[in-house]
Amino acid sequence: MSKLEGRTALITGASRGIGRAIAERFAQEGANVAINYSSNEAAAQEVARVVTGLGCKAHIYQANVGDETACSAMVEQAISDFGQIDALVNNAGLGSAAVNRPAIADATNEQWNTLLDVNLWGPIYLCRSLVPHMREADRSDVIMISSIAAQALNPGFGVYAVSKAALEAMAHTLAREEKSHGMRVNMIAPGLVDTDMGRRIVEATGGGSDIRKVDARMPFGFVCTPADIAATVAHLCSKDGRYITNQRITITGD
Repeated sequence: MSKLEGRTALITGASRGIGRAIAERFAQEGANVAINYSSNEAAAQEVARVVTGLGCKAHIYQANVGDETACSAMVEQAISDFGQIDALVNNAGLGSAAVNRPAIADATNEQWNTLLDVNLWGPIYLCRSLVPHMREADRSDVIMISSIAAQALNPGFGVYAVSKAALEAMAHTLAREEKSHGMRVNMIAPGLVDTDMGRRIVEATGGGSDIRKVDARMPFGFVCTPADIAATVAHLCSKDGRYITNQRITITGD
């Protein structure tokens, strides 16, 4: 039996990068997938084709996770389509580049809100909408995709770091609050990952436009891939991860 057979997951930001890898890995393990995307419908449709090609059910949902109304509508429709959602992966996020990496004291309200809306309020809206429904399941999981930036605290990444640190505080508390309902809540804190965001980070920090040139400096001779993150998320949500909750798992190779 596949490790996630019979499960259904809502994955945000699932049309590319880490989110896509998680969606495809979940389907490989037998899970149905609700695929959230922000703007690229064609990419989301391609992920859905992969999921259904693996014999699992898939629907796509366009929603800006920073919009509470859009989140509520997406959750309502997903529950109608699938009947039961028992896993939520809060993956959608914006990096420091989205607000031009201001110093803490120089960041405008608009810059703060741009990151907080997606990185913090989005997961809050989704948990508010979906967690009461997930309490009905015998086993449910919430995964927060955070970042080592929450603790690295590097200049220029402060606004982003605050958004992820607040997300982690929320996750730790949620794990304690929902344990009695059979819900596991865990965090993944990746370092550099070979995604669009990762490439922008490499370029912004003087590494050039080719992320492959960074491979030799990484602990195992290559940059972490989205599939590496997806494998850990799948493990946490599987029967193998049934006794794991309230954990922050750093994936950096160190």
